[in-house]
Amino acid sequence: MSKVLIIGAGGVGSVAVHKCAQVPEVFTEIHLASRTKSKCDAIAKSVRERTGVDVATYAVDADNVAETVKLINAVKPDLLVNLALPYQDLPLMDACLETGVNYLDTANYEPPEEAKFEYKWQWAYQERFKEAGLMALLGSGFDPGVTNVFAAHAMKHHFDEIHVLDIIDCNAGDHGQAFATNFNPEINIREITQRGRYWERGEWVETDPLSWSMDYDFPEGIGHKKCYLMYHEELESLVMHIKGLKRARFWMTFGDQYLTHLRVLEGIGMTSIEPVEYNGQKIQPLKFLKAVLPEPGSLGPLTKGRTCIGNVMQGVKDCKEKKLYVYNICSHEAAYEEVGSQAISYTTGVPAMIGAMMMLTGKWKGEGVFHMEQFDPDPFMAALNKHGLPWQEVEL
Repeated sequence: MSKVLIIGAGGVGSVAVHKCAQVPEVFTEIHLASRTKSKCDAIAKSVRERTGVDVATYAVDADNVAETVKLINAVKPDLLVNLALPYQDLPLMDACLETGVNYLDTANYEPPEEAKFEYKWQWAYQERFKEAGLMALLGSGFDPGVTNVFAAHAMKHHFDEIHVLDIIDCNAGDHGQAFATNFNPEINIREITQRGRYWERGEWVETDPLSWSMDYDFPEGIGHKKCYLMYHEELESLVMHIKGLKRARFWMTFGDQYLTHLRVLEGIGMTSIEPVEYNGQKIQPLKFLKAVLPEPGSLGPLTKGRTCIGNVMQGVKDCKEKKLYVYNICSHEAAYEEVGSQAISYTTGVPAMIGAMMMLTGKWKGEGVFHMEQFDPDPFMAALNKHGLPWQEVEL
């Protein structure tokens, strides 16, 4: 008997709840909470119609530790799955410590007043979780998440050392909108407009935002796409845990139309998180922009095409050079047909469910704060194939 409490009723939360309901032998009770209970109720209705499984729903302010503690004590879950915004990571970790509940999230904490993607705030919880005998699993999405597991899989089965790692994220889908983001616009735009950063020979090297690019020929007919170097949080833990890394980078594809809109919005200050005064009120331009952009959840029925996310890794095995590409391709249309969400939400929500399953079944266990690559990749890789994100690997 395993009881899970999921916080967050956006696209990723919706996918995770639908996928948990497909594995009733693990998730015997599913509880869903969000600031807006009506969003939880809509997800619960969809899950009941698709699977026949009932989901209990609640309203909670995830920034309010006391309120979350009260909910946890009422539900008494075995695991709290945080699929809210990254701003809420620390309050939810505090609530888990206070109530003695294990914790999982998909994105690292980010302070609301500064676009700063790093794990130092959550790593500071290591001793407290360890002393409490609790486990916190960080970044159980796709990137971070599956990309970390791909690296661990490659280390276990293909390399003695990985010297070069390139994580390449391609969304080859089209939603027909002039400008929209596939997940929370506020987080998405903060991520894209920050300075780039990569790991080279023991130190971090910074670049101007989106100033480095390369063309990559993606498999299975997706073809050539332009990819831009960005900083992504999984690099921070991978350089600590993957043996022999000399260079690690993260790349993401963007279309020309998207980048043109982004540059214009940035140029006129609409992507800023510095408050401005308007009609006697202080507002963040980016928060206003989020309010006028299409809701990511509305893109599900509109988006056609596929995503392709994977790791290109070079290293040595038995003193011989080797290059390996491990990747997943996910169809936007197939994801929408199965769970009512596009592939961006699907590729994050499915790994959140699988990470929760690893913890609840005891396949992954420990005391303290952990990253995905610190555990045996085999059961997670097998679950990806079984639950909708099949992977391929090819020697290059």
